[in-house]
Amino acid sequence: MANEQVLTAEQVLHKAAQYLSGQDLGIVERAYEFAREAHREQYRKSGEPYIIHPIQVAGILVDLRMDPATVSAGFLHDVVEDTSVTLEDMERAFTKEIAMLVDGVTKLGKIKYKSQEEQQAENHRKMFVAMAQDMRVILIKLADRLHNMRTLKHLPQEKQQRIANETLEIFAPLAHRLGISTIKWELEDTSLRYLNPQQYYRIVNLMKRKRAEREEYLGEVMDEIREKLSDVTISAELSGRPKHIYSIYRKMVMQNKQFNEIYDLLAVRVIVNSIKDCYAVLGIIHTCWKPMPGRFKDYIAMPKANFYQSLHTTVIGPKGDPLEVQIRTKEMHEIAEFGIAAHWAYKEGKTLQADHETLEKKLSWFPQILEWQKDASNAEEFMESLKLDLFSDMVFVFTPKGDVLELPLGSVPIDFAYRIHSEIGNKTIGAKVNGKMVPLDYKLKTGDIIEIMTSKHSYGPSQDWVKLAQTSHAKNKIRQFFKKQRRDENVEKGKELIEKELRGLDYDMKEVLSSENLKRVAEKFNFPNEEEMYAAVGYNGITAAQIVTRLTDKFRKKKEEAQLLDDAVADAKTQPMKIKRRDTGIKVSGVDNLLIRVSKCCNPVPGDDIIGYITKGRGVSVHRADCVNTQTDEAKDRLLEVEWEISPQRELEYNVDLEISGFDRRGLLNEVLQAVNEMKTNISAVSGRSDRNKMAIIHMSIAIHNVNHLQKIVERIKQVRDVYAVRRLMH
Repeated sequence: MANEQVLTAEQVLHKAAQYLSGQDLGIVERAYEFAREAHREQYRKSGEPYIIHPIQVAGILVDLRMDPATVSAGFLHDVVEDTSVTLEDMERAFTKEIAMLVDGVTKLGKIKYKSQEEQQAENHRKMFVAMAQDMRVILIKLADRLHNMRTLKHLPQEKQQRIANETLEIFAPLAHRLGISTIKWELEDTSLRYLNPQQYYRIVNLMKRKRAEREEYLGEVMDEIREKLSDVTISAELSGRPKHIYSIYRKMVMQNKQFNEIYDLLAVRVIVNSIKDCYAVLGIIHTCWKPMPGRFKDYIAMPKANFYQSLHTTVIGPKGDPLEVQIRTKEMHEIAEFGIAAHWAYKEGKTLQADHETLEKKLSWFPQILEWQKDASNAEEFMESLKLDLFSDMVFVFTPKGDVLELPLGSVPIDFAYRIHSEIGNKTIGAKVNGKMVPLDYKLKTGDIIEIMTSKHSYGPSQDWVKLAQTSHAKNKIRQFFKKQRRDENVEKGKELIEKELRGLDYDMKEVLSSENLKRVAEKFNFPNEEEMYAAVGYNGITAAQIVTRLTDKFRKKKEEAQLLDDAVADAKTQPMKIKRRDTGIKVSGVDNLLIRVSKCCNPVPGDDIIGYITKGRGVSVHRADCVNTQTDEAKDRLLEVEWEISPQRELEYNVDLEISGFDRRGLLNEVLQAVNEMKTNISAVSGRSDRNKMAIIHMSIAIHNVNHLQKIVERIKQVRDVYAVRRLMH
């Protein structure tokens, strides 16, 4: 699906017309017109009209052959978030279904959170809960993220890396779980391009060097396979399977291998008409070339949890090199490419949800999302549960009846028992694996047959099981058991612990424990009422310190603000002016006679957005507005506005640290130094190193006047041959 081409609305609608009826196409066209009008005055960071983004998102959904409601929501997905249009307007203009899909991908933009991390976690929770109610929400979100990744070059480097990291942690694994390999691979490759550009471009260059040789070799192999298949009259489509950059990178890192040691770069895909033909082709391949032991996988008899089916075998090819062959039917290939989207594909005037029961069984992890949402005390905990149970590596185990269960790697019999049913987990007294008794901390392996032994007379789980269990699902069920068993006792215990924690602090107990304040904090931690909050503290679901920190935050902030003001006034009266205002080129809004210094952690320069931070005894420290040291809750209470005030008589100089990376060759450092000297810029320090992959890293401190000056220097360095990237460092 990798595609740099920018589609027009006409092209997207033309593609949609190839499979949608006239009435349905009319709904999609109306959605486009509505979105175009709503985004009329808006532009993206690239300078393009904003409507281009929704058009591309809808185009990706059309390539997946999605139904008219989903494609319409693709055009409309940013309208509620970024314009004055409301969900009610959307419902009146279209349908409740389309409004629901748009709401599912709309961020929580109008609520203030204590940190960007908390807001992002809340946005993700909202999206996943909406996804659990309607699968199409995540397909729209994946299309949205895919186009955003394609246009990431227009954002600042810090934002590029944050978005790429989030994509690699959440969206690519989700695409994998849903079996949408066309989107998964592009998300992974693009993320790597921004997170580790040196390795990305190095692998790209290494792949290019031997591409012609590989293509010639694969052509010979495919010709031989075609000849053998024609002898037995099997019709097949053959193609070389491209190896994706991120998968090569992972093998190099995880297995500590060099590029030339990765042997499955060569692969052939054979697509036939029936399952019978799949196994016939496998026999022919094994007759032609010797199979490598342990390298055959039958995903037709045992499909992956994300619907994937195929035969995989690795043989010693005609030139003695390992050659991977994948064999599948056309239907299997469609599901391998589009996963869950293939089941939602819109064909012959109706949405196909083929064999709804089978689909529900394969997506058994979906209802768990709603369970995690109920069990988690906050959005961050919910996302941790999701990453642990949904996106980690998996093992596949069997029930005694032969049903397959998927569990995160490292799971134990307790996790298995609670995955079957919470009552089975609560009544567990032992476990058998492959017919033999095992301890409850036994690590399950793929292929194990698990039998859970239960007793009606069991007193329930042990407190130690919380430590033994690996899945958040099992841990939450065990905690719930103890919560219900001892609720009254836990409420009293929780009250005592909170009051004890408060006694050591200088606050009015009655004021802090007012019903209004308790209700506010209970809601913040997603408890229905204060009693449930006390109970959670009692059974160690949350600590008294966490609750007290939140209960006292308003009172603490008032104290700190008063103290900071006193400190600032005292500093202004008693501290000598060690650095004059004209020496920094910065002034504090509305305040004179304050000590000002430029922070060394981020080295702001004229042109950067800046913020002042009131320090104790050292006046005002000036940081870049995006400096991580100004993002904490404590820091936010000490921030004040500052601005650049450059003297027209002379330009001041500011130190900036750069990191230059590129291919290590003779003369690279000299050429970089020469490029900087050409810009008449002072260099105060320089150092360099290279790794075994011939990647050079040069660190350099230079003196510049402002952001424009810095940009000119960076652009000049980038012109040096074999330089891959130049970035400004923050310490």
